Amino acid sequence: MGFARACSVALVGVEGVVVEVQADLEPGVAAFTLVGLPDKSLVESRDRVRAAVVNSGAEWPQKKLTVGLSPASVPKGGSGFDLAVASAVLGAAERIDPAAIADVVMIGELGLDGRVRPVRGVLPAVLAAAEAGYRHVVVPEQTAGEAALVPGISVLGVRSLRQLIAILGDEPVPDEPVAEPGRPDTMLAGLLVPGAGIGTGLAAHAADGAGHRPDLADVAGQARARHALEVAAAGGHHLLLSGPPGAGKTMLAERITAILPPLSRQESLEVTAVHSVAGILPPGEPLISRAPYCAPHHSATMQSLVGGGNGLPRPGAVSLAHRGVLFLDEAPEFSGRALDALRQPLESGHVVVARAAGVVRLPARFLMVLAANPCPCGRHTLAGAGCECPPSAVRRYQARLSGPLLDRVDLRVEVEPVGRADLMGRGGRGESSAEVAARVREARERAAARLAGTPWSTNSEVPGHELRTRLVAAPGALMAAERDMERGVLTARGLDRVLRVAWTVADLRAADRPDASDIAVALELRTGIQRGVPMRAGAS
Repeated sequence: MGFARACSVALVGVEGVVVEVQADLEPGVAAFTLVGLPDKSLVESRDRVRAAVVNSGAEWPQKKLTVGLSPASVPKGGSGFDLAVASAVLGAAERIDPAAIADVVMIGELGLDGRVRPVRGVLPAVLAAAEAGYRHVVVPEQTAGEAALVPGISVLGVRSLRQLIAILGDEPVPDEPVAEPGRPDTMLAGLLVPGAGIGTGLAAHAADGAGHRPDLADVAGQARARHALEVAAAGGHHLLLSGPPGAGKTMLAERITAILPPLSRQESLEVTAVHSVAGILPPGEPLISRAPYCAPHHSATMQSLVGGGNGLPRPGAVSLAHRGVLFLDEAPEFSGRALDALRQPLESGHVVVARAAGVVRLPARFLMVLAANPCPCGRHTLAGAGCECPPSAVRRYQARLSGPLLDRVDLRVEVEPVGRADLMGRGGRGESSAEVAARVREARERAAARLAGTPWSTNSEVPGHELRTRLVAAPGALMAAERDMERGVLTARGLDRVLRVAWTVADLRAADRPDASDIAVALELRTGIQRGVPMRAGAS
């Protein structure tokens, strides 16, 4: 009787559970039994592993073989267990030393010819292995860079099962052919879900390779909207842009990622882990350092926004936009259920999706930008434009954005039509994204220094209790906000959000704390009611 074990990782959402793969050989009729709550793709690994072992020059044991996946109560799926199953079987057959693989985490799919193919979710799997105390992992060579992002982990990248057997047995390592330069590598097919990048709007930066990136200087006029964009980026505040078609709402939203600061190391790991699980991690880019931009179509379902799918839920648009921007163009055209499902992640920074197969907690801390027309035809606010929508239709259209959802939006800006002078460039080009990004970065650094030692890093994350007790505004600064609250213009949540925006405005002008003018700017940005304070870049 022979016995050996190796380790792999089962992913539940973006969290991983280390699974012990045990192989047991006993005398009897040759058979291969796989137990431990595997799904269909994992059951099929029996045929893949057998063919890969034989084609790698090793002998398949002609005995009764039982492979168990422990803990058996955790659902397991995908082809990433192939490498661990093959190693455990070879260890039980004494082709390799069982002690050499006992504490090694192995992740990878096996082809019938013995090649090791990459799979999705390598980064969160290696993170889970590191948290469980493992220090050695074996992954496909194409994803070794992704696995190496986890500190304190020794990573071995292999191209084939033959190479792994030779390395574990101190034998000469055979060379494996690589893809010819200029030809696509078919081994990378397992890393990408077809259509995922386009379907979620994550392909917004595809033009970067052509040498052009959207710049704020391309936007004509819109000084107020540009200032709101700067405040939103500096504090992580949600933004609603409303106005007639052609005013530049989409142009503004597409340029907000250009003024956001680069992701920190921890944020990059979080974003990369989500994109790796979702199958949209760009090949050759193991670490995402820029804030993601996700713009789903208005026909998106609630499941595609918050997460769902068959079996265990998969990340939705709110998770793909984690630490970045979620842009909902034509927001009133989204279904009411889909929009209202955003309330929880807007407050908590994560989404909990419960299905019959299990409950998954997915990260979802994003900056939401909504774009909406004033009425179905879009000409309601234009003087002399001939809007023919009856008042009841205008009310129904605007009511599609529910009050509780709008109460979570910090900034609401009316985007005015662009005048001829601005469009023809007679007013001069506006500031570039680089100039605005420098001010945003300085404001974020001031907020981070003020919030050092707390769980928060941006003003939008600070709870209201802290704003009213520890981070106090200047004396008398809240008089206007308190009057609005008494009149019913502001809710209690709205007052907290006004305070957060005021702190961001104060950070942009390098003030120690917000004063009455900063509160006035925040109130105007939230309510749209003119307060008689000028709005210009970098100051209140």
